[in-house]
Amino acid sequence: MPRVSRKQAELNREIIVEAATRLFRERGLHGISVVDVMGAAGLTHGGFYGHFDSKEALAKEACTRAFTQSMERWKQKIDANDNRVSARTSIIAPYLSAANRDNPGESCPVTAFAGDMCHETAESGLHQTYTQGLEALLQMLTPLMGSDQPQANRQQALVDYSLMVGALTLARATRGDELSDEILDAARHFLTSQGESV
Repeated sequence: MPRVSRKQAELNREIIVEAATRLFRERGLHGISVVDVMGAAGLTHGGFYGHFDSKEALAKEACTRAFTQSMERWKQKIDANDNRVSARTSIIAPYLSAANRDNPGESCPVTAFAGDMCHETAESGLHQTYTQGLEALLQMLTPLMGSDQPQANRQQALVDYSLMVGALTLARATRGDELSDEILDAARHFLTSQGESV
């Protein structure tokens, strides 16, 4: 069998990372196998180790990709608004929506990977990637708070994002029951109405 070109190898790697990014968000970092990822990428299992040394190496890259995608989406929303209240709402409202709940493969990596991170050591590369991604998103959210005190804004961003992640997690855990929609609606209403006075 002929060797693939460098260009094709780079394309294959990109396809693998994109498939893994989606699958890891849907089923967790430890909920899928290399075979699952390669199947979703439309490639053979044997080709995996030509691109990655281990599943953990792929998971770390996929985690980085997921956070980059979230940061890009948040940046677009923030840039499309002319004040902090509307920018904050443009992040919160879709985050706490049924569509976001029902499409974890395209959703927030903070929520998607949180359960897995509980089982990682603080020294693991994956844990560090997750923590850095979470911090980057918090830094984007913090200026959208209303205080003239940076520490107060940081505290409010921590509270807001914790509520967002918690509500989305609970809504996914109760999907199919009306409680799921109630959780999303209550959190969204609380945060968006609070944003007007923050």
